[in-house]
Amino acid sequence: MKKPKWVVEKEQARKAAAAETVWLFGLHAVRDALMNPKRQKLRLIVTRNARDKLAEAISFAGIEADMVDPRKFTAPIDPGSVHQGAALEVKPLDWGGLAENCIGRENPRVLLLDRVTDPHNVGAILRSAEVLGASAVIGTRHHSAPETGALAKTASGALERQPYLRVRNLADTIVELQGMGFLVLGLDGEADQTIEAALDDKRGRPVALVLGAEGPGLRQKTKETVDQLVKIDAAGGFGSLNVSNAAAIALYASRHR
Repeated sequence: MKKPKWVVEKEQARKAAAAETVWLFGLHAVRDALMNPKRQKLRLIVTRNARDKLAEAISFAGIEADMVDPRKFTAPIDPGSVHQGAALEVKPLDWGGLAENCIGRENPRVLLLDRVTDPHNVGAILRSAEVLGASAVIGTRHHSAPETGALAKTASGALERQPYLRVRNLADTIVELQGMGFLVLGLDGEADQTIEAALDDKRGRPVALVLGAEGPGLRQKTKETVDQLVKIDAAGGFGSLNVSNAAAIALYASRHR
Protein backbone atom coordinates (compact mmCIF):
# COMPACT_ATOMS: atom_id res chain seq x y z
CA MET A 1 0.00 0.00 0.00
CA LYS A 2 1.37 3.38 -1.02
CA LYS A 3 2.02 5.82 1.84
CA PRO A 4 0.01 9.06 1.84
CA LYS A 5 1.91 12.10 0.63
CA TRP A 6 1.82 13.76 4.06
CA VAL A 7 3.40 10.70 5.67
CA VAL A 8 6.19 10.67 3.09
CA GLU A 9 6.83 14.38 3.58
CA LYS A 10 6.91 13.97 7.36
CA GLU A 11 9.43 11.13 7.10
CA GLN A 12 11.59 13.15 4.70
CA ALA A 13 11.53 16.14 7.06
CA ARG A 14 12.53 13.90 9.97
CA LYS A 15 15.46 12.46 8.00
CA ALA A 16 16.57 15.94 6.91
CA ALA A 17 16.48 17.17 10.50
CA ALA A 18 18.52 14.18 11.67
CA ALA A 19 21.17 14.91 9.04
CA GLU A 20 21.31 18.67 9.71
CA THR A 21 24.56 20.15 10.98
CA VAL A 22 25.72 23.69 11.73
CA TRP A 23 29.14 25.28 11.28
CA LEU A 24 29.97 27.64 14.15
CA PHE A 25 32.88 30.06 13.78
CA GLY A 26 34.81 32.59 15.80
CA LEU A 27 36.80 32.00 18.98
CA HIS A 28 34.00 32.81 21.46
CA ALA A 29 31.31 30.75 19.73
CA VAL A 30 33.61 27.78 19.16
CA ARG A 31 35.03 27.85 22.69
CA ASP A 32 31.59 27.90 24.31
CA ALA A 33 30.34 25.08 22.08
CA LEU A 34 33.42 22.98 22.91
CA MET A 35 32.78 23.56 26.62
CA ASN A 36 29.09 22.62 26.35
CA PRO A 37 28.64 18.92 27.23
CA LYS A 38 25.15 19.00 25.66
CA ARG A 39 26.52 20.00 22.26
CA GLN A 40 27.32 17.16 19.84
CA LYS A 41 30.60 18.09 18.14
CA LEU A 42 31.56 16.59 14.78
CA ARG A 43 34.60 18.34 13.29
CA LEU A 44 36.92 21.13 14.39
CA ILE A 45 39.05 23.11 11.92
CA VAL A 46 41.62 25.52 13.36
CA THR A 47 44.76 27.42 12.54
CA ARG A 48 47.77 26.94 14.80
CA ASN A 49 47.16 30.28 16.50
CA ALA A 50 43.47 29.49 17.14
CA ARG A 51 44.36 26.02 18.43
CA ASP A 52 46.70 27.54 21.00
CA LYS A 53 43.98 29.96 22.16
CA LEU A 54 41.40 27.15 22.36
CA ALA A 55 43.73 24.53 23.88
CA GLU A 56 41.81 24.20 27.16
CA ALA A 57 38.42 23.91 25.45
CA ILE A 58 39.73 21.41 22.89
CA SER A 59 41.13 19.28 25.70
CA PHE A 60 37.83 19.49 27.61
CA ALA A 61 35.83 18.43 24.56
CA GLY A 62 38.20 15.57 23.75
CA ILE A 63 38.05 16.35 20.04
CA GLU A 64 40.82 16.00 17.47
CA ALA A 65 41.41 19.29 15.66
CA ASP A 66 42.17 19.52 11.93
CA MET A 67 45.05 21.99 11.51
CA VAL A 68 45.00 24.23 8.44
CA ASP A 69 47.06 27.02 6.94
CA PRO A 70 45.43 30.44 7.63
CA ARG A 71 45.64 31.18 3.89
CA LYS A 72 43.73 27.99 3.05
CA PHE A 73 40.96 27.90 5.63
CA THR A 74 38.80 25.08 4.28
CA ALA A 75 35.71 25.20 6.50
CA PRO A 76 32.46 25.45 4.46
CA ILE A 77 31.45 28.88 5.74
CA ASP A 78 30.89 32.21 4.01
CA PRO A 79 34.29 33.54 2.85
CA GLY A 80 33.42 36.90 4.40
CA SER A 81 32.85 35.41 7.86
CA VAL A 82 35.18 36.61 10.61
CA HIS A 83 36.16 33.11 11.74
CA GLN A 84 39.36 34.03 13.67
CA GLY A 85 40.88 30.75 12.54
CA ALA A 86 38.30 28.45 14.16
CA ALA A 87 35.25 26.62 12.83
CA LEU A 88 33.31 23.78 14.47
CA GLU A 89 30.72 21.51 12.88
CA VAL A 90 27.98 20.58 15.36
CA LYS A 91 24.47 19.18 15.60
CA PRO A 92 21.74 21.68 16.55
CA LEU A 93 20.92 21.74 20.25
CA ASP A 94 17.79 20.01 21.51
CA TRP A 95 16.37 21.98 24.43
CA GLY A 96 13.25 19.86 24.83
CA GLY A 97 9.68 21.07 25.19
CA LEU A 98 7.83 24.15 26.33
CA ALA A 99 6.82 23.06 29.83
CA GLU A 100 10.25 21.83 30.91
CA ASN A 101 11.85 25.16 29.96
CA CYS A 102 9.13 27.61 30.99
CA ILE A 103 7.84 26.17 34.28
CA GLY A 104 9.72 25.93 37.54
CA ARG A 105 11.38 29.31 37.93
CA GLU A 106 10.05 32.00 40.21
CA ASN A 107 8.26 34.68 38.13
CA PRO A 108 9.42 33.23 34.78
CA ARG A 109 9.82 35.41 31.71
CA VAL A 110 9.65 34.14 28.13
CA LEU A 111 10.30 35.89 24.80
CA LEU A 112 8.41 34.84 21.67
CA LEU A 113 9.50 35.97 18.20
CA ASP A 114 6.97 36.44 15.42
CA ARG A 115 8.80 36.17 12.07
CA VAL A 116 12.13 37.54 13.35
CA THR A 117 14.38 36.03 10.70
CA ASP A 118 17.63 38.01 10.97
CA PRO A 119 20.21 35.79 12.75
CA HIS A 120 22.04 38.84 14.11
CA ASN A 121 18.86 40.09 15.77
CA VAL A 122 18.06 36.67 17.23
CA GLY A 123 21.65 36.28 18.44
CA ALA A 124 21.48 39.65 20.20
CA ILE A 125 18.10 38.71 21.72
CA LEU A 126 19.54 35.45 23.07
CA ARG A 127 22.39 37.39 24.65
CA SER A 128 20.00 39.83 26.36
CA ALA A 129 17.70 36.98 27.40
CA GLU A 130 20.55 35.22 29.16
CA VAL A 131 21.72 38.37 30.97
CA LEU A 132 18.18 39.31 32.05
CA GLY A 133 17.15 35.81 33.13
CA ALA A 134 14.59 34.72 30.54
CA SER A 135 13.51 31.09 30.79
CA ALA A 136 13.44 30.69 27.00
CA VAL A 137 13.37 32.41 23.63
CA ILE A 138 10.81 30.89 21.27
CA GLY A 139 10.58 31.22 17.50
CA THR A 140 8.82 29.26 14.78
CA ARG A 141 10.36 26.49 12.70
CA HIS A 142 9.72 28.05 9.32
CA HIS A 143 9.75 31.81 9.90
CA SER A 144 12.49 32.44 12.45
CA ALA A 145 16.27 32.33 12.29
CA PRO A 146 17.68 28.79 12.71
CA GLU A 147 20.96 28.05 14.44
CA THR A 148 23.72 29.42 12.22
CA GLY A 149 27.30 30.51 12.65
CA ALA A 150 26.27 34.16 12.33
CA LEU A 151 23.61 33.76 15.03
CA ALA A 152 26.03 31.99 17.37
CA LYS A 153 28.75 34.61 16.87
CA THR A 154 26.33 37.46 17.62
CA ALA A 155 25.02 35.60 20.68
CA SER A 156 28.60 35.47 21.99
CA GLY A 157 28.14 32.12 23.74
CA ALA A 158 24.51 32.59 24.82
CA LEU A 159 23.34 30.07 22.20
CA GLU A 160 24.97 27.33 24.28
CA ARG A 161 23.24 28.34 27.51
CA GLN A 162 19.99 30.13 26.69
CA PRO A 163 17.11 27.82 25.63
CA TYR A 164 16.08 28.64 22.06
CA LEU A 165 12.97 26.70 21.08
CA ARG A 166 11.43 26.59 17.62
CA VAL A 167 7.76 25.61 17.53
CA ARG A 168 5.40 24.66 14.74
CA ASN A 169 2.73 27.30 15.40
CA LEU A 170 3.18 30.50 17.41
CA ALA A 171 -0.53 31.07 18.15
CA ASP A 172 -0.88 27.52 19.52
CA THR A 173 2.20 28.09 21.69
CA ILE A 174 0.72 31.32 23.05
CA VAL A 175 -2.46 29.45 23.98
CA GLU A 176 -0.37 26.72 25.64
CA LEU A 177 1.53 29.32 27.69
CA GLN A 178 -1.76 30.95 28.70
CA GLY A 179 -2.88 27.52 29.91
CA MET A 180 0.25 27.38 32.08
CA GLY A 181 -0.77 30.66 33.72
CA PHE A 182 1.33 33.05 31.65
CA LEU A 183 0.16 36.56 30.89
CA VAL A 184 1.06 36.98 27.21
CA LEU A 185 1.77 40.56 26.09
CA GLY A 186 2.31 41.53 22.46
CA LEU A 187 4.61 44.49 21.73
CA ASP A 188 2.92 47.00 19.43
CA GLY A 189 3.92 50.63 19.03
CA GLU A 190 0.27 51.61 18.52
CA ALA A 191 -0.93 50.02 21.78
CA ASP A 192 -2.65 52.22 24.35
CA GLN A 193 -0.95 50.85 27.46
CA THR A 194 2.72 50.49 28.45
CA ILE A 195 4.30 47.28 29.72
CA GLU A 196 4.62 48.78 33.20
CA ALA A 197 0.95 49.76 33.33
CA ALA A 198 -0.19 46.34 32.13
CA LEU A 199 1.79 44.64 34.91
CA ASP A 200 0.94 47.13 37.65
CA ASP A 201 -1.48 44.83 39.49
CA LYS A 202 0.00 41.50 38.33
CA ARG A 203 3.18 41.09 40.35
CA GLY A 204 4.33 37.51 40.62
CA ARG A 205 2.57 36.48 37.40
CA PRO A 206 4.57 34.56 34.75
CA VAL A 207 4.93 36.80 31.69
CA ALA A 208 5.55 36.07 28.01
CA LEU A 209 6.48 38.93 25.67
CA VAL A 210 5.84 38.61 21.93
CA LEU A 211 7.88 40.70 19.47
CA GLY A 212 7.34 40.99 15.74
CA ALA A 213 9.70 41.60 12.86
CA GLU A 214 10.87 45.13 12.23
CA GLY A 215 8.49 46.79 9.80
CA PRO A 216 5.49 44.43 9.64
CA GLY A 217 5.39 43.83 13.41
CA LEU A 218 3.05 41.23 14.87
CA ARG A 219 0.79 39.24 12.57
CA GLN A 220 -2.96 39.78 12.97
CA LYS A 221 -3.43 36.23 14.29
CA THR A 222 -0.80 36.91 16.96
CA LYS A 223 -2.50 40.17 17.98
CA GLU A 224 -5.80 38.35 18.35
CA THR A 225 -4.28 35.56 20.47
CA VAL A 226 -2.23 37.49 23.06
CA ASP A 227 -3.87 38.69 26.26
CA GLN A 228 -3.04 42.33 25.64
CA LEU A 229 -1.09 44.62 23.31
CA VAL A 230 1.43 46.88 25.05
CA LYS A 231 4.11 49.39 24.11
CA ILE A 232 7.46 50.50 25.47
CA ASP A 233 7.20 53.77 27.37
CA ALA A 234 9.07 56.12 25.00
CA ALA A 235 10.30 59.63 25.75
CA GLY A 236 8.98 61.07 22.51
CA GLY A 237 6.72 60.21 19.62
CA PHE A 238 9.48 59.61 17.11
CA GLY A 239 11.69 56.80 15.83
CA SER A 240 11.53 53.09 16.53
CA LEU A 241 13.69 50.47 18.19
CA ASN A 242 15.58 47.59 16.66
CA VAL A 243 13.79 44.36 17.68
CA SER A 244 16.75 43.16 19.75
CA ASN A 245 16.85 46.44 21.68
CA ALA A 246 13.09 46.32 22.15
CA ALA A 247 13.36 42.77 23.50
CA ALA A 248 15.97 43.79 26.07
CA ILE A 249 14.01 46.85 27.24
CA ALA A 250 10.71 44.96 27.39
CA LEU A 251 12.26 42.10 29.35
CA TYR A 252 13.92 44.51 31.78
CA ALA A 253 10.66 46.44 32.24
CA SER A 254 8.70 43.25 32.94
CA ARG A 255 11.27 42.06 35.46
CA HIS A 256 11.54 45.31 37.40
CA ARG A 257 7.90 46.21 37.58
